[in-house]
Amino acid sequence: MTTVSSGNRRVAIIGGGIAGIAAASALAKYDFHVSLYEARNQFGGRAGSYHDQSSGEEIDNCQHVNMACCTNLKKLSSDLGFQDCFETEKQLHFVAPDGAITSFRESWLPAPLHLTLSFLRLPYLSFREKRLFGLAVKALSRTPVENLRGRHFADWLREHKQTDALIKRVWEVVLVSALSESLERIDAAYAQKVFVDGFLANREGWRVEIPTESLDDLYSKRAAQALQRAGVQVHQEHRLRELRCEENSVRSAYFANEQTAVADEYMLAVPHHQVPKLLPAEFHQHATVQAIQRIETAPITSVHLWLDRKITPLPHAVLVDRLSQWMFARRADPQEIKDGIFRYQVVMSASRSLSGLSQEEVVERVFNELAEIWSDAADAKMVHSRVITEKRAVFSVTPGIDELRPQQQSFIPNLQFAGDWTQTGWPATMEGAARSGYLAAENILRKHGIQDSILEADLPKARLSRWLFGLKTVSDYGQE
Repeated sequence: MTTVSSGNRRVAIIGGGIAGIAAASALAKYDFHVSLYEARNQFGGRAGSYHDQSSGEEIDNCQHVNMACCTNLKKLSSDLGFQDCFETEKQLHFVAPDGAITSFRESWLPAPLHLTLSFLRLPYLSFREKRLFGLAVKALSRTPVENLRGRHFADWLREHKQTDALIKRVWEVVLVSALSESLERIDAAYAQKVFVDGFLANREGWRVEIPTESLDDLYSKRAAQALQRAGVQVHQEHRLRELRCEENSVRSAYFANEQTAVADEYMLAVPHHQVPKLLPAEFHQHATVQAIQRIETAPITSVHLWLDRKITPLPHAVLVDRLSQWMFARRADPQEIKDGIFRYQVVMSASRSLSGLSQEEVVERVFNELAEIWSDAADAKMVHSRVITEKRAVFSVTPGIDELRPQQQSFIPNLQFAGDWTQTGWPATMEGAARSGYLAAENILRKHGIQDSILEADLPKARLSRWLFGLKTVSDYGQE
């Protein structure tokens, strides 16, 4: 690692989500004077928690899970000292439309065949449908990514003769959860990325990693403490009002509490829809800003349930062809276990269809689905419930989205953009956010003549995967 010895080392990072945290953590290692400003009273951005007044508990806004292919998020967790706060699930439990449960796990076969045996055991697909799916996955993986960009994935599926059952029970199950969008609104290139990186390239890539502590504990409390130990100045409740510019350069950051921050380099690590209002009016017509404003978003809804009994021994379940998509048995501390209440969370991505329903109606529909699957749920008493909808949970990977996503280096020389919505090659994920922060930090390092790479490499691609699908050792899907 090269140490910075020259001047001009002050960096002001606006936004304390995953992207801002990653950038601050990276730059602090090179002795930059980093200040991290967050508008709220906690860090973590959308990876955060809420205080539920009725129960007195902290609950996550949504069950965030990682996958083993998320190498940069794992790097960030290690750098911040909580890499051990994740439990790796090596099998998933799929609940068929008729309630039958199938455990999905990897076999002894090498990638990309390691999940084939479990897939063949799925009871709700015919052999013909399984064969059609296999042919489609092969075609998807072998198609040059430039031939997929800008295409509606639903059209691609129809061209490859995927049945309605396959679309509802496989493609939607995987992609709506991974991309938080309906298939009609997904760019085919991102569907390819999910399947290649998550399921085909490396036998470990698909493994799900679930936090054992709350998101607030990890990405706010622990992250802030780690950053402070590294020398980062952290500031909460500093809502940026505007960046003040002169001669095509940011001169200061002015906050709503009337404080001003002056630095040499600035970084906007905020949700994309906030960017235009934080820039001076003279930049509002810039092509990059205009493109950013065209990026669409999608909601995610979580239903938290407090029940008087345990409804299933499963720690999680993937619910196929239902309104509910994932069920998680929420972890509780020892004191909460003694109260005899069991906590569950049900997650629904791309949840636009719920917009016309009341919270009571949403809870009723979700609870009824659980009762159809598990008899103990049908007999359970609901002690409490809470519905949380993040209306702008993710940016939508609509066809042509890459034309709208900006590079981290903005059109202002001393301003970086960071956030999962920037050009990372990844969809709206915590991994994408971490990558964006690292890429923005690398840009700042380059200005000081430091060529060190911060970005963590992808998982290596298995030899058989490279041969069968023509995968290259270096990823074609994003920056390395």
